[in-house]
Amino acid sequence: MTFSTLDIIIFFAYVALIVILGLTISREKKGHEKNSADYFLASKSLTWWAIGASLIASNISAEQFIGMSGSGYAIGLGIATYEWFAAITLIVVGKYFLPIFLKKGIYTMPQFLEIRYDKRVRTSLAVFWLLVYIFVNLTSVLYLGALSLRTIMGIDLIYGIIGLAAFAALYSIYGGLKAVAWTDVVQVVFLFGGGLITTIIALNQVSGGEGIIAGFSKLLEEAPQKFDMILDPSNPSYKDLPILGVLLGGMWVANFFYWGCNQYITQRALAAKNIKEAQRGVIFAGYLKILMPLVVVIPGIVAFVLHQQAGTSIKPDEAYPWLLNTFVPLGLKGAAFAALVAAIVSSLSSMMNSTATIFSMDIYKGIIKKDATEHQLVTTGRISSFMALVIAIIIAPNLVTLDQAFQFIQEFSGFVSPGILAIFLMGLFWKKATANSALWAAILTIPLSAGFKFIFPAMPFLDRMGLIFLILCILVIVITLIENKGDDPKAIETERGLFKTDNVFNIAAIGILGILAVLYILFW
Repeated sequence: MTFSTLDIIIFFAYVALIVILGLTISREKKGHEKNSADYFLASKSLTWWAIGASLIASNISAEQFIGMSGSGYAIGLGIATYEWFAAITLIVVGKYFLPIFLKKGIYTMPQFLEIRYDKRVRTSLAVFWLLVYIFVNLTSVLYLGALSLRTIMGIDLIYGIIGLAAFAALYSIYGGLKAVAWTDVVQVVFLFGGGLITTIIALNQVSGGEGIIAGFSKLLEEAPQKFDMILDPSNPSYKDLPILGVLLGGMWVANFFYWGCNQYITQRALAAKNIKEAQRGVIFAGYLKILMPLVVVIPGIVAFVLHQQAGTSIKPDEAYPWLLNTFVPLGLKGAAFAALVAAIVSSLSSMMNSTATIFSMDIYKGIIKKDATEHQLVTTGRISSFMALVIAIIIAPNLVTLDQAFQFIQEFSGFVSPGILAIFLMGLFWKKATANSALWAAILTIPLSAGFKFIFPAMPFLDRMGLIFLILCILVIVITLIENKGDDPKAIETERGLFKTDNVFNIAAIGILGILAVLYILFW
């Protein structure tokens, strides 16, 4: 890829802005030493717009820009179901999950599990999360980011992995969540602005220079099969988005696990000034999720149509870098490339901080050194962030054989998500659920998922996730009823008015549901 002087200036100005902003925000007032609340919860100071922006910056990464565009190339608009269902999920999480979490004053999601169940459940889930964050999330984001650098700029994969890791580490390891969250506000501007540049140019290319509306019409005309939100069983991609799994099963398991029980997502809301700011933040994120397919799915469909016209093809995960490399003109490539890098490093920094939070609060303080000082907790957080990144750097090059990395992430996250979601839902909303029932759900989620994948290899993974979730819910119910006739002593008490939301939240939620209803009617 050829960069003009202006492109280089724009890109390095972005890098300098993020690093300087992150390090500046990280500085504490004279005489104040950074404590665990500062490092892991941004001093409980986040506003709604910072929460919403940070949620999206943490969520949208190379797995969306590269992976979801790749799935847009291979599957079509149907992959946007992950984005649009997430907007509905955020409404439910904001109304019914966050009030309980904030009331308990927790740092981590495993910590909540000890409050509701016991220490065994907390520790087992903390280990699960650490494994998923390091070996699936951090690793795949580094790989996909480096893949884009190789495709766009010819940088060797390993150097791209190291470079991205170093950029994310520069400000996040020292600054903690405060640096991560406030730089995410800037990252989202680059992410959407630069991403839309690529989409607009790509659509204009499809239309032969006649504009984005004409370009979108051309997509509908030449690739109508790519605009089915609900796939027919005869569709070659049906296994990735089966009707049952999308409407009633695993899609909801994936979304509620990710947005309601996932440390590096909920940690932003836990750092809110108050519940109102947290709820408005997740609603703001819901609207941004509705817009995301414009940035991360449509470019993949454009790449498919352009290659179809030329009688050629590429690997799906090369669709977005190919568009950026081929069609974005000099002078704009720096902004578009900055958007891609912004998505990558914001997610990396978020995952690193959440990995550090869980290790420091649930493993180090919970097991290794129960009397750890605030200074020791912050130091442990920084060391564990660095070590998680080193492990991910070592593993990331081994993902080179993947075809659609986004689907890889969804499937293997789905080995733990059914059990974790079952444990949380039962713990939040069923007062009888016992610690032993939750522990068995935690123990069996991976073996059951792996067993079903081996015994029924043709079963769509979303269907498998939904089925495993139901099995584990039944298991929790059966064990609980055998053990206990009454309410569990550690059951969550939900007093009257706990789930009441203000008019701003309610009106915004109705708006999201209305927009999604129109979109699904148009593209059913």
